[in-house]
Amino acid sequence: MLKEFKEFALKGNMLDLAVGLIIGASFGKIITSLVNDIIMPPLGLLIGKVDFSNLFIDLSGKGYKSLQDAKAAGAATINYGAFINVVIDFVIVAFAMFLLIKQVNKLDKKKEQVKKEEPTTKECPFCHSQINIKATRCAFCTSEIK
Repeated sequence: MLKEFKEFALKGNMLDLAVGLIIGASFGKIITSLVNDIIMPPLGLLIGKVDFSNLFIDLSGKGYKSLQDAKAAGAATINYGAFINVVIDFVIVAFAMFLLIKQVNKLDKKKEQVKKEEPTTKECPFCHSQINIKATRCAFCTSEIK
């Protein structure tokens, strides 16, 4: 059983999956940084100098000035600004995956078209010469082809 597991774990598919997971996690971190550090600050500035990561609803009713103050006091909060950031993260990742899958599908269609090209010749069963696919008689041995 250990030998079978070792063969399974060392197969290409398992290694490909592991590499894909690591790259996917790294890609997620890059997108999170892109949203939090590059997209949201100018967007917040355009909307009216709003820091989305600091948008929250204080459920305790004490009126904290920032999310950090509310967290330090242990107040219950609904952090909808962080949620907005995560939604934007998701949309960017989903769009990137859409573009990637679209390109892969386009390449697969090209490969499929190459495979589906109809043959233009066939082999004569009598003399084994290549003749036109529509031929009813071999041009080399004059045998009738059915």
